[in-house]
Amino acid sequence: MAERARHAEELDRLTAIIKELQRHRFGRRSEQLDPDQLALALEDLEQTIAATEAAAEKDGEVPAKPAAARKRQINRGALPVHLPREEIVIDVEDKTCACCGGLKHRIGEDVSERLDVIPAQLKVIVTRRPKYACRACAGEVTQAPAPERLIESGIPTEALIAHVLVAKYADHTPLYRQAQIYARQGITLDRSTLADWVGRAAFALRPVHARLFELLKQSSKLFADETTAPVLDPGRGRTKKGQLWAYARDERPWAGPDPPGVAYAYAPDRKHVRPAEHLAGFSGKLQVDGYGAYAELAEGGNVELAFCWSHVRRHFYEIQAATPAPIASEALVRIAALYAVESDIRGVTADERRRGRQLRTKPIIDALRPWLEAKLATVSGKSTIAEAIRYALSRWDGLTRFLDDGRIEIDSNVVERAIRPIALGRKNHLFAGSDGGGAHWAVIASLIETCKMNDVDPEAYLRDVLTKIVARHPMSRIDELLPFAYAQTAESAAA
Repeated sequence: MAERARHAEELDRLTAIIKELQRHRFGRRSEQLDPDQLALALEDLEQTIAATEAAAEKDGEVPAKPAAARKRQINRGALPVHLPREEIVIDVEDKTCACCGGLKHRIGEDVSERLDVIPAQLKVIVTRRPKYACRACAGEVTQAPAPERLIESGIPTEALIAHVLVAKYADHTPLYRQAQIYARQGITLDRSTLADWVGRAAFALRPVHARLFELLKQSSKLFADETTAPVLDPGRGRTKKGQLWAYARDERPWAGPDPPGVAYAYAPDRKHVRPAEHLAGFSGKLQVDGYGAYAELAEGGNVELAFCWSHVRRHFYEIQAATPAPIASEALVRIAALYAVESDIRGVTADERRRGRQLRTKPIIDALRPWLEAKLATVSGKSTIAEAIRYALSRWDGLTRFLDDGRIEIDSNVVERAIRPIALGRKNHLFAGSDGGGAHWAVIASLIETCKMNDVDPEAYLRDVLTKIVARHPMSRIDELLPFAYAQTAESAAA
C-alpha cells in the first residue's frame, strides 16, 4: 500500500509538471488579463461595426447603434497644438444677397480639424567648403575646417543614426527590415552598413552608459534581474546563451528624490560572480528574485537582499492554473490582500509606507507563515504545492524586509518591466552577432529605456547626444548627456 501511495504521489507531481509545461508552451503566459490582447480582439469588432455603419450611410439608412459601438472610445478632443497646421478655406462662390443684391458680410465660420500624415522623407545635406587663395602671391589656401562626423567619410547624419538605433532597440525592427524600408525609397543600405553605424554609435555612447551605471550604484536601493541574450557562435552553426543583467532604480512609488533609470550589463555567461562584478561599490538594499548569485553577493555584508512576492505568487498561480487546489487558491487570496494594501499606500513617503505596512500588512504576514507551515505538514514533500510553500518559507526574511523599510517594494516588477523590452527585441532580431554586439545592446538599451522611464523622446535624445559627442563635449560635463538632464530640461520648458 505504501509503495502504491508513493507511486500515486509521484504520478500527481509529474502530471502537474506536464500541465505547467503545456501551459507555458501553448497557454497564456500572463497571470492577468492582458489589455493589449483584449484591444486586439476589440479591433476586429470595431472594424466590423465601422464597415457596417459606412455601408448603411452609403445606402441612406440610419444604422442602429449596437451596444459595443455605443461604448467605443472615440477621440473627439483637439489635436496637439505643436503639430503644424495647413489651412484650407472652402468659401462660397457668390456672396451676393439673392433678395436685395447687396454683398453678404461674414458673420462666423465652422472649423474642423483632421489628422494627416506625411510619409517619412529622406533628404541629402550638401556641405560646401569654398577654398580661397591670393592671386597676387603663392600664399596658402584658406578653407573652413571640415565638420566632425560620427562616421568618418560616411553618409549618415547623427539624426539618421539615432533613427536607426531607436528603430532597432525601441521599436524592435531588425536591421535587415530597416534596409528593406530604405530600399523602397531608392536608398541602398545593406545590413552590414547599418550594423557598422550601430557599433560606432554604441562605442561613442559608452561613457554615458558608464556614468549612468555609476550613478545608479550610488543609490541605496536597486532592483536586479537577468535574462538570456542569444549570441551568434561562429564555427558551431548555432547561438550561445549570453546574459543581459538589468539594474534598475525607481523611487517614484515612495516619492524619492532621484529619477528612475535602468542600466544593462552584458556577460557571456550566468556565473554567480557577475552581479558582484557589476555592482562593485554598491551598498544598500537589492531587490531580486531567488537566483543564488545574489545570495552570494549578499554574503559580502554590503548588500541586503529583499525578495519578490510576485515570484511567490507565481508558484501558487501556476498550480491553480494547472489543477485547481484549495491551498493554492487560499494562498493567492492572502497574497492579494498584501497587494491591496500596497495599492493604497503607493506614492506616499517611505515613512508613511512603513507605518501603513506595520498597521495593515504585518498582521497578514504574521498569520501567513504559520498557515504555510501547517499546510506544508499536510501535503506530500514531493508535490508542487510543497515546493511552492518551501520557496516562500526559505526566503521569508527577504520577503518580509519591506515591512520595516518604506523604500522597498513588495515585488521586483520594476526591473521585470525593464527586462520585457529585451525579451521583445530578442524575439524580433533573434540574436546578437557577437559578444561585442551584446555589449552594444546593453549600452543603447540602457539609454533608451531610461529615456522612456523619464518620459524623454529617445530619438530626440540620441540625436542631440550624438551630435554633442561628435562636437567634443567635455567629459567633465558628462552628466549633461544623461537622460535625467533632458527630463529636467523638458520640465523647465513646460513650466
